Amino acid sequence: MSSISHIKEHFQTPTRYKQWSLGLMTVGVLSLIIGFIVYHGGNDLSGTRFWAALLQNSVYFLLIVNAAMFFYAAHTLGMAGWVMSFRRLTEAISACVIPLGVICFVILMCLVWGGHSALYEWIDKDVVAKDEVLKGKSGFLNPTFFTIWTILTIGLWTLLGMKLRNLSRSIDDTKLTVEEGKRYIFTNTVWAAIYIVWFALTVASVTPWLWLMSLNAHWFSTMYSWYTFASTWVSGIALMTIFIIYMKNQGYLEYTTEEHLHDMAKYQFAFSIFWCYLWFDQFMLIWYANISEETVYFKPRFDGAYSGIFYLNFIINFVAPLLIYMKRGSKRNWGTVTFMSVLLVFGHWLDFYQMVFPKVDPDHVMMSLFDFGIALGFVGLIMWQTQRVLSKFPMLARNHPFVKESIIHHT
Repeated sequence: MSSISHIKEHFQTPTRYKQWSLGLMTVGVLSLIIGFIVYHGGNDLSGTRFWAALLQNSVYFLLIVNAAMFFYAAHTLGMAGWVMSFRRLTEAISACVIPLGVICFVILMCLVWGGHSALYEWIDKDVVAKDEVLKGKSGFLNPTFFTIWTILTIGLWTLLGMKLRNLSRSIDDTKLTVEEGKRYIFTNTVWAAIYIVWFALTVASVTPWLWLMSLNAHWFSTMYSWYTFASTWVSGIALMTIFIIYMKNQGYLEYTTEEHLHDMAKYQFAFSIFWCYLWFDQFMLIWYANISEETVYFKPRFDGAYSGIFYLNFIINFVAPLLIYMKRGSKRNWGTVTFMSVLLVFGHWLDFYQMVFPKVDPDHVMMSLFDFGIALGFVGLIMWQTQRVLSKFPMLARNHPFVKESIIHHT
């Protein structure tokens, strides 16, 4: 353990990293401005696709950075020490919930209170009054409930995440006795459990119904929240893996080895299969039943204009990780895992695209450079916020009782 004093504990952001993050954010801002001029000033369809792109990207990237805190909390509850060598990195990624949460909240409020009924038809009182299905859901689908739940969702993700990060940093300058270590682990476990419960009530339950499933308010799926969770959980793990590999290439995370990389790749492999299980079941059960109220959701996705993206999702998000990660060696190869991690983040971004855009225009795929520009802006913001938080605190929680377990980790 004495060798810990020789590691690079404090992250110094490379100039090129800053340039890339600022450059990508600039691309995002320019895309937003140009998109507003081109699309928002056009017809109703153009204005709707402008807001749909903002909705897709803000929700997707918020959920995948929030997955980093779920990763943190779940491993805390599981008493898993192997993650300690890179846990500060997951903490820094989870801090992106703060700026992305603000952005996502503003976009959602603009949609709900700005009268964008082309996306959320249930905000139009006249439409609801004439529609028995929407009227029956009005106790749940209404701007007031939507706003309150969104505030609670993003607010508690932020506050509970801050609490867990502060707990992690509280022992940086304090060596714990055995009894102090036990109390510290117990306190962490309690707060992690509280976070997990709120995560279950939001990401795994109500929030995807409001933010995404209500785009198609006449349709519903009991598996939708789990499907959304699986998509963002896989891409969240992939995002963390990309940062781990980058930090290793920069000479940091000395105690993170191919053993840890192997486990992160195994997560990607396993939960890609879990995602496909939900992807297929949600589709198969609804399509097999052939009930018009339910199959209307899959019509443009399965054999309509968006069928290409539908099948591309299957290839990128299931076939590729299944075949590439099947061998043990591929999960321990830094280049292969980097490629697959980037591919999965992109693949599940496509998944969210086909969740949102068939509502805008079911007969035409509207993807353009504007969509990619907005996405790159969010990527730049995540890069910027992660390095900003990471550079403030030691990269290894050296006084944590489980650090040794991570250093000697073998899978």
